[in-house]
Amino acid sequence: MRQAIPLLATTAAALLVVACGGGSGTGSAPAGDILSRATGNGNLSTLKVLGNRADLVSGGQALVELVLPDKAKAGYGDVRITRNGEDVTASFAVRPDGRYYGVVGGLVEGDNTIVARVPNGPGARLTVTNHDLGGPVISGPQVQPWTCTTKVANPTASNPDLGNPLDGKCNIAAPVYRYQYRTLAGSFANYDPANPPAAANIASVTTDEGRTVPYIVRIERGVINRGKYDVAYLANPANPTQGWAPWNRSPSWNGKLFWKFGSGCEFGRTQVNPGNVLDDVALRRGFMVASSEMTNYGSHCNDVTSAETVMMVKEHITENYGEIRYTMSDGSSGGAHQQHLHVTNYPGLLQGILPADGWQDTWTTGREFADCGLLKRFYDSDSSGLSYSLVERAQIAGHRWNQVCEGPANTNMASRTPFYMDPTVGGGGCGTDPNRWSLANLSGIRCTLQDFNIAVFGPRDASGYAKTPHDNLGIQYGLAALNAGRITVEQFLRLNELVGGYDINGQWQAGRMVADPGAVEITHASGRVPHGRRLGEVPIIADVSFNIIEEHYDFRQYVIRNRILAEWGDYGNHVILRHKGTPPNYAQMRFDLMNQWLAAIEADTSGRTQREKVLANKPSGAVDQCWRSATGWVTDPAVCNTGATPGMDSTIGADGVPAPTDSEWPVYRDTRVSSGEPLKSDIMKCQLKPLAAGDYQASFTPEQWARLQAAFPYGVCDYGKPGVGQVEPAPWQTFMAGPGGQPLGAAPASQPGDGKGI
Repeated sequence: MRQAIPLLATTAAALLVVACGGGSGTGSAPAGDILSRATGNGNLSTLKVLGNRADLVSGGQALVELVLPDKAKAGYGDVRITRNGEDVTASFAVRPDGRYYGVVGGLVEGDNTIVARVPNGPGARLTVTNHDLGGPVISGPQVQPWTCTTKVANPTASNPDLGNPLDGKCNIAAPVYRYQYRTLAGSFANYDPANPPAAANIASVTTDEGRTVPYIVRIERGVINRGKYDVAYLANPANPTQGWAPWNRSPSWNGKLFWKFGSGCEFGRTQVNPGNVLDDVALRRGFMVASSEMTNYGSHCNDVTSAETVMMVKEHITENYGEIRYTMSDGSSGGAHQQHLHVTNYPGLLQGILPADGWQDTWTTGREFADCGLLKRFYDSDSSGLSYSLVERAQIAGHRWNQVCEGPANTNMASRTPFYMDPTVGGGGCGTDPNRWSLANLSGIRCTLQDFNIAVFGPRDASGYAKTPHDNLGIQYGLAALNAGRITVEQFLRLNELVGGYDINGQWQAGRMVADPGAVEITHASGRVPHGRRLGEVPIIADVSFNIIEEHYDFRQYVIRNRILAEWGDYGNHVILRHKGTPPNYAQMRFDLMNQWLAAIEADTSGRTQREKVLANKPSGAVDQCWRSATGWVTDPAVCNTGATPGMDSTIGADGVPAPTDSEWPVYRDTRVSSGEPLKSDIMKCQLKPLAAGDYQASFTPEQWARLQAAFPYGVCDYGKPGVGQVEPAPWQTFMAGPGGQPLGAAPASQPGDGKGI
């Protein structure tokens, strides 16, 4: 049973296709996109679900269009449409855009048959598969337990009462609405429709379509996929639903969507509020702004659920408000993870992304959390009997200084290692749950990244613990530092002899980590490591604040750049904006560049491929550049160090630690690249090869060589080969049939009907 939503919300399926280039006046979807809107057949009547695949519909309804053949002998007034045998023709009409479509409600969970009967023609049939609004649709079994917080005893303007949940998926009776307005001083304030401020005190705004309206924002909050969501848009409280229909877009909305992805990576099991949707830059240009707690990694670190939620909320937006021209997004840190993952795995969901604090993904950066925990433990234990200076530690990890790994910096990876690997520690309320896992409570909640994503990875054995892809077998920590002459052979040997690994419960062990059978294959084949193929088919404008001292360091966006380069031979769709301090009007600059870029792609009706359109329509201002107050923006790649293989040279401080001057822009590396991995930094488990003396720029004594062989009895990483199980992931995978994921395959297509029964 779906949650009750007013009729204006009944076009669930429309949005995705529109966002991917379907619908009137929309942009082009990537070539072969699994969500691309079908075109009408010149000889047959065609039924289509707008905005989504017909097998991914949720919420009990779909926006369905009928296209009659070019030479049809009947008109739309002669058509009869049924849903599971019941006449629903009254839901359809020729809309203002000249198309014939309507909302088909009353869909049962599972398969539904929509039939269009046309006199003097074959008609059409389409199977529409409907899912519960509480999910799941593609993500597989949902994590349990789950606590609903829809009922708010003391509601506020930012935390409204949604009423008691109707079921265990936190579905509610209907969304609720609240208002904000923009003051003349340039801030948001609560707007009470029953006691509104004077009109003279409300700012006005002109959208990018030239519409001037009072700057009043209506915010809808509801629950989809067990998560609270917010959708904000310009609307007049005196008549807030005026124009809001799937076929009658309000003039205050430009038809574009801006999605806000949240940072962090935690494993919460309780509903929390979505991220802030009062984005002035987007709203004043006429964009709709959306967010969900399920796309906030700080409460729900599962990128498949995140993508699923974007899909479902976008359906709801189309049902209420109209087809989406294109979707832009932003988000820092964990928000960057999600954007990179979504454009790789669910093409058409996002048309252009604005990642910041640019983590490339969740799992290859997760390797570094493990590495840093191991390195810190090794140094702290003093078990080596050797001294490692702070500079030598930094050289081993590839960072500017040792604190990036070890702390105590503002943020450091070793301190976070237990949060992702130890089942008793995880943040987001998991590690404090009274039923969390322990040796005395083996059936309790396990607070690890892989256990929160068990629907993707599956159980490792009868214990029910999720498989882990963590692996450091064959990793030669400090290889680059050794070959550069920055650490000694003895330091290199002792580190690799004693560094060890973590077991399935995040506890240190003397032996190296070995991934569970099948886990790395799943990681790559299911798309948990973003791949350069589809990363190269969307505009990316990366915000890279100059950072060499903590975990969000600059190199992570260069990893994305190198993944694109490896697949396409260039990285023309990937723009890096580096800065020291905050440039003036920076948020507006990035936003407007992306909006300009996507609008140009939308208008490109040529036969170019999607990537060709992206490159051909790139704005002149969308170029790599760097900013500091002394010079302003500079576009010289030699000055900004924005090539795919950035240099690390800089002035060295008195303590031997790099101390870049204001005019220097060095880029350091991660622990795996410093162990020999290519700059793509995308291998979860390396293939192994025998040790070869020619791989080292240092000389080993026979005794040292024997020790190195003993430290690596199975061999060392062969980075001349792809990683184990490293393949290009198929797009649009579902986990409903079990872990590992399966491509959805061809979308359901309209079939000729029997033409009888009118």
